[in-house]
Amino acid sequence: MSQADQINRGRKFDQVLEGARTIFLRDGFDGASVDDIAKEAGVSKATLYSYFPDKRLMFVEVVRSQLKEQTDSAVATIDFGAAPEVVLSLAAAQIVDSMSCKLNQGLYRLCVAESERFPELGRAFYAAGPELVHELLMEYLRCAADRGELVIDDIDLAAYLFIELCKSELHPKLLFGICESFSGEQKERVIRGAVAMFLARYAAKA
Repeated sequence: MSQADQINRGRKFDQVLEGARTIFLRDGFDGASVDDIAKEAGVSKATLYSYFPDKRLMFVEVVRSQLKEQTDSAVATIDFGAAPEVVLSLAAAQIVDSMSCKLNQGLYRLCVAESERFPELGRAFYAAGPELVHELLMEYLRCAADRGELVIDDIDLAAYLFIELCKSELHPKLLFGICESFSGEQKERVIRGAVAMFLARYAAKA
């Protein structure tokens, strides 16, 4: 049985999930108690356990749902038939904003901290976040290459490269606590640079 099959959804599911997200981010995985999560969510422990048989499943679902919601919202705002410069600029902006989000930063740190003894959490985070973004980007790059807009010999690698370009300067400074946030101008600088460098390598030559 998969982890998703062990989770039951009901009327107060989202309420429980929001309470769990708040407590996990406040107290970490080890420090978060089921009693505190139930209290924050405004439900009984019996109700909480009726949705999630254990705390680990709850933690994985908090991470998965947060990242999926953001990815779905981002995809809905992009016209993938537009010119590569437009699509890649929008995609870069979404990647930068997601990376800069304090909630995502908190979840990322928790996942890294717990992944050695809780490997399924690391896998869940990767599948719902980096892997999904990589797959969506590959799909776009493949379509753009088929239309003759881009020339790419290794689409898998190109997608990884673009994501890493979008993380330039910002991600390590956030990760190590050098900065807590960035201005719109700082983000735009990285977005423009990432798109320009990527297109310099992969744009079809006239």
